[in-house]
Amino acid sequence: MTRVSFYFNAVDKLDTARKLAAKAFQAGQRTLLYTGDASVAQNLDQTLWTRPPLAFLPHVRCGHPLAAETPVLIGTDPEAMPAHDVLINLEPEPPACFARFERLIELVGRDEADKARGRARWQFYKSRGYALDKVDLAGAGQ
Repeated sequence: MTRVSFYFNAVDKLDTARKLAAKAFQAGQRTLLYTGDASVAQNLDQTLWTRPPLAFLPHVRCGHPLAAETPVLIGTDPEAMPAHDVLINLEPEPPACFARFERLIELVGRDEADKARGRARWQFYKSRGYALDKVDLAGAGQ
């Protein structure tokens, strides 16, 4: 069963996603940064190229010819991945494909609207019997 983790109080969800994807990469896991929003995908792409300044996280978007060979993908197509290790959700709703992954990470920001959407996703997974764990990023020096 998919392990579901919620990271609450993220100051910058894209940077938090970048850090978590980098940890997964270092652990030899493939990651899908799940977003269908073109602007979010562009910002993620830029973030993965430039932060931290002297690092690079190998990534491409779903549909790219090198997607099957690249450890980090940006998009919504799990079929582009040969292994389904980590899914980091950046959408307001639970991804339909989340059960294919060993681990799902849900990011929740600090604003009330995002917290409400996060609570709804929490209830969604809980009502389906998933064990949930949470990490409070408040004061964590993200």
